[in-house]
Amino acid sequence: MPTLISFAGLPGVGKTTIARLLARKCPAVFLRVDEIEAVLRAGDPGREIGPLGYEIAAALATSNLRIGQDVIIDCVNPWPLTRAMFARAASAGGAGFLGVEIVCRDKALHRARLEGRVRDIGEGHVEPDWQAVLQRDYAPWPEAALHLDTGELTAERAAVRILAALGPGPAKGA
Repeated sequence: MPTLISFAGLPGVGKTTIARLLARKCPAVFLRVDEIEAVLRAGDPGREIGPLGYEIAAALATSNLRIGQDVIIDCVNPWPLTRAMFARAASAGGAGFLGVEIVCRDKALHRARLEGRVRDIGEGHVEPDWQAVLQRDYAPWPEAALHLDTGELTAERAAVRILAALGPGPAKGA
């Protein structure tokens, strides 16, 4: 059975790095909401897109799950509402669901990562600064199956922990 792996966490904690590693190891379809939103904004920079990027990612996830592909959703995923959207996508795709919250409790390291990262998203993406991250409306996800602290784990170790949580299976490396 395919699995939808839904990441959550503030910008700069390492979600994309871990998701990319995981996508290569599974293999899995990698859906990055920031890229979807950048395309939506590119032609109209002031456009308010609301939940549209998340809705597109959920629809694409369902399509891929239905054909048996594991899917990784890489986004801030800040509220129970957005997390439930991806859980519904997994259900609609006949798939399992694994929620993974990524944090970096070392605030100095988190800030350094955010300010030092090289962006690879094109026109339309708005990069948050440290103040925007601190002010971000983000609800912790106590119900997530995994809580990983990138202040303590490398991206590689985090990906290995997620793979272990997925268990054996044809698409999981067994």
